[in-house]
Amino acid sequence: MPKQKTHRASTKRFKRTGNGGLKRHHGFTSHRFHGKTKKQRRQLRKAAMVSGSDMKRIKQMVSQMK
Repeated sequence: MPKQKTHRASTKRFKRTGNGGLKRHHGFTSHRFHGKTKKQRRQLRKAAMVSGSDMKRIKQMVSQMK
């Protein structure tokens, strides 16, 4: 059976942390900021962790990632 290839789009969107978690960026950050509060905009700048329910699926996609 052939090896599973790394999902290239996923490797560009996620970074592995030191403890083996996955870091991601928020959506809703490209335009239309006038409809969002200052607090929302400020919090969307920070990175977030991938939720536990998505972890298995995403780790499989980025399995070859270093």
